Amino acid sequence: MLWVPPPSTALASPPLLTGLPSSVLTRTNPPATTTSARTERVTLPVVLAVSGASAQPLAERALQLLLQAGETVEMVTSRGAIGVWQAELGLRVPSEPDLQERFWRERTGCNGGQLRCHRWNDQGAAIASGSYRTRGMVILPASMGTVGRIASGVALDLVERAADVHLKEGRPLVIAPRETPWSLVHLRNLTALAEAGARIAPPVPAWYQQPRSLDDMVDFLVIRVFDVLGYDLGPLNRWQGRPALR
Repeated sequence: MLWVPPPSTALASPPLLTGLPSSVLTRTNPPATTTSARTERVTLPVVLAVSGASAQPLAERALQLLLQAGETVEMVTSRGAIGVWQAELGLRVPSEPDLQERFWRERTGCNGGQLRCHRWNDQGAAIASGSYRTRGMVILPASMGTVGRIASGVALDLVERAADVHLKEGRPLVIAPRETPWSLVHLRNLTALAEAGARIAPPVPAWYQQPRSLDDMVDFLVIRVFDVLGYDLGPLNRWQGRPALR
């Protein structure tokens, strides 16, 4: 039979709790979510990582659209990407973060949003820690060397470390590999990342939107990549279906 003490019987407090104020011992409900807290979740930064693969114009356009939308961007450019910027667009991108921020502000012509650039090897940056919250990360474009190291758990620079953090924290990680054809090694590395929770979004063009210029194609590719994170970066001629055949 279960013994229940009479109402007049007082139970002694555990020794470790003796002397603590009653407010500490009182169990209260957590405060309701405030508007500012909800806003904080919505305005978390996104990490834009640029590796040394071809298709650097995609990264530049992504940065421009994000800043135009008023987003907060944590940007990291790998050492290899610096050389590709110059080869593809003739750009001499500074290596110092403060100079990079000024460079990209002038290059994109955007004063909106917030931009923080990081040195490629700064393993002490905020985005290198899981305690720093983000909305997600996009590697655009992603070289197969970067893909292979992330898939193997190797983090030799900040791009790879930030990706590793997003995987371990279960946060959205979108990888846009720019390589063709793909070898079996490439496919296995991408499969390993997909199994670990990453989304693979290769920048593959489409013609149903009837692009009239290369800029139209770039916009389509960038917007589709960021669709995965839930961003709406601009108008897009999305597929609405076709009339039923009769």
